[in-house]
Amino acid sequence: MSTPLHGKRVLVLAGDIYEDLELWYPKLRLIEAGAEVVVAGPEAGATYQGKNGYPCVSDAAIADVAAAAFDGLVVPGGFMPDKLRRDTRVLQLVRDFNAAGKLIAAVCHGGWIPISAGVYDGVRVTGSPGIKDDLVNAGARWEDAPVVVDRHFVSSRKPDDLPDFCRGILEVLSA
Repeated sequence: MSTPLHGKRVLVLAGDIYEDLELWYPKLRLIEAGAEVVVAGPEAGATYQGKNGYPCVSDAAIADVAAAAFDGLVVPGGFMPDKLRRDTRVLQLVRDFNAAGKLIAAVCHGGWIPISAGVYDGVRVTGSPGIKDDLVNAGARWEDAPVVVDRHFVSSRKPDDLPDFCRGILEVLSA
């Protein structure tokens, strides 16, 4: 079996009321491609409930991870991003991934976190139509597409776009 991402490490953010499919589909797809995936939440070892009730246990606390240890970041949607974007450590983590030119992948409402981190100015993105105005007001160039890849940024609109989203992630991590 081919493992194109062997040796790559990817950080996935988790918190209460994350969108279940938007966390689990990329996590499992990345593992399948050979990447090591670490899930970080506000607390290490905590169980976070998805919007649809599926639990996820964090491997690490956000405060204990650094962009330097990873090749990319995945930000699922749901209501989780609205709470996590208030944490200055989360915002600095996103800025650090951006400064290093490393993957920042956000789906649906996950775009709220890069917006609050101030890294979307001039970036082509998509996301949930519910945050389109937020994206545009943050200086992003909105596109209504299943996936948008702009340099190290990957974004998608909704769970139905997850196959395209993951192909975009694999494209950026394989480059």
